[in-house]
Amino acid sequence: MISFKQLPIEAKAAVAAGVVFFSMMLSRSYLAEKLDFRTRRWLLRLQMALFANALMLMGSLHVWRSTVTTFTRSSAASSFCFMLWKMAVFTFLALAHSSFFTLLFLVAEEPYFFSLAAYTCLGAYIILIFFLFTLGSVEQAYKFLAGRGAKAGTGNKNRTALKPVLAVLLTVVLTVVGLLNASQPPTVNSVEIPVHKLPSTMNNLKVVLLSDIHLGPTVGKTKLAMIVRMVKALKPDITVIVGDLTDAEAKVIRPAVEPLGELDSPLGTYFVTGNHEYYTSDVSNWFELLKSFNIQPLHNENVKIVSPKSTSDWFCLAGVDDIEADVLRYSGHGMDLKKALRGCSSEHAIVLLAHQPIAAKWALQERPDINLILSGHTHGGQIFPLNAGAYLLNPFFVGLYKVGQNTFVYVSPGTMYYGIPMRLGSRAEITEIILRSP
Repeated sequence: MISFKQLPIEAKAAVAAGVVFFSMMLSRSYLAEKLDFRTRRWLLRLQMALFANALMLMGSLHVWRSTVTTFTRSSAASSFCFMLWKMAVFTFLALAHSSFFTLLFLVAEEPYFFSLAAYTCLGAYIILIFFLFTLGSVEQAYKFLAGRGAKAGTGNKNRTALKPVLAVLLTVVLTVVGLLNASQPPTVNSVEIPVHKLPSTMNNLKVVLLSDIHLGPTVGKTKLAMIVRMVKALKPDITVIVGDLTDAEAKVIRPAVEPLGELDSPLGTYFVTGNHEYYTSDVSNWFELLKSFNIQPLHNENVKIVSPKSTSDWFCLAGVDDIEADVLRYSGHGMDLKKALRGCSSEHAIVLLAHQPIAAKWALQERPDINLILSGHTHGGQIFPLNAGAYLLNPFFVGLYKVGQNTFVYVSPGTMYYGIPMRLGSRAEITEIILRSP
């Protein structure tokens, strides 16, 4: 029987990831009621950081072997430039690994430079892993088709050296493009949506949709103030924030949230939780903070949005807790559609706020009379190559979808970004939704 010491380091990393994952499940199932609130919050974040790093270690070993070990037998291996290259690769990997720990130690009103550098390296790391794997697969396919799988020669050595060089160059180019794209203000996307049974007096009602701002290590007060200015310029009747506003505790990042107090939509500003609110383990404090800014959380509840032109005309605006609350067994929270829609009959239009598209799908299976669902969560994939995974994992990916005869689902690609300050194949968005009466 092979002992743990005899396992290759990749296998050890996989075992470590499995152990951390098991501890996460154990904590959620058996320790949640035994640990105090603060300890539970720190334990969850630490476990998530350790789990991510254990998984990344396998990829980091591959990056090191591809970009450093491959060249150790070359004539340049003893040069000063190669030593600098080794230091650069090591620093790059160390920063990428440290990104997950910035949530524990480096969250403030404005992002620290270290956090921005760490998360940029994480984004570049994901892109680099993809290209190393893809180019390696192409190389193996070429060898197989050419019938030279077992032959070695100068041509093979040149191709082996070319693969990491090409992967690094592509990564650098896409990283720069992604950073520049994410640094731009969100685009304003105007969408007209017909809402069945919307009163004629509420025709052209304007709803501004925000999602996935992710206040935390790489998004701070300056970015949020810019978003608020853009929203105010649109003069919405209603503003809705459909989750993942934050990645940090309310007390820690309170100064960064202050611009939200300037939102002044005449029919109200509303908020529902996303999965990242539950990762903070601080939802109650966030609800109180948002209420102090005149933003109403919809905690499995609804409000009547009354027409400014006629008090007898209204529609039901409902919001559900994010489904991650059920996974985390977050006390007093969890998606409860029946409670959220209590008093909302099919005689009036129903608009539902639900952070994740999968929650939108479940809601329509239970209540097909919902007329419009506003979601986020997917970020449009945020960066290549994660776009494909986000597309496959969500029933609605990004943009407007029609379901049945009288129902629409709109999924925002996100108003900022999560952690990695990059956008590739997607664009941050503030959505201006014009509700049309049929």
